[in-house]
Amino acid sequence: MIPDAPWLLERERRCRREGSGLTTADLVGCWRLERIWNKGSREPASVAAVLLRGLAARLRLSADGAGPEAGDLRLANSVRLGVLELRFEGVGRLEGRRPLLVFSFERLLLLLGGRVLIERTLPQPDPLRRPFFALIAAERSGWLAARGRGGGLALWLHEGDEGQK
Repeated sequence: MIPDAPWLLERERRCRREGSGLTTADLVGCWRLERIWNKGSREPASVAAVLLRGLAARLRLSADGAGPEAGDLRLANSVRLGVLELRFEGVGRLEGRRPLLVFSFERLLLLLGGRVLIERTLPQPDPLRRPFFALIAAERSGWLAARGRGGGLALWLHEGDEGQK
């Protein structure tokens, strides 16, 4: 079952009170963006979602064994048009009871057929302005829902394990 907006909004209200119970292990994998809702909307943003699905928008999360604390994650957020891929890579961590997936991107890559054309180091954001996803719920090997810093709601479908490229 892929949840709709009313179900997600109710789950989000409960999550604010009780937390989601999500752990790093629940997040590891490759997630394909399926739907987005603008802040305050109960209807999916169909044009934006179609565009992002057409660009194969993906969020890849993997455990970061080199991190100083358990729960550190590596992130890769990407879009692809044919063999051309734009990818942001960085680190994240779960914080708080809800929890929030707080992250920052360290580098930007432009790839053609898997070959790096451009690679740029990105400046670190102000610690108080770091992006985050307020995690709402997930069904392992199914879907993941979260609200971003800007207030939009996103739903991703699970595509596979962290080793997939």
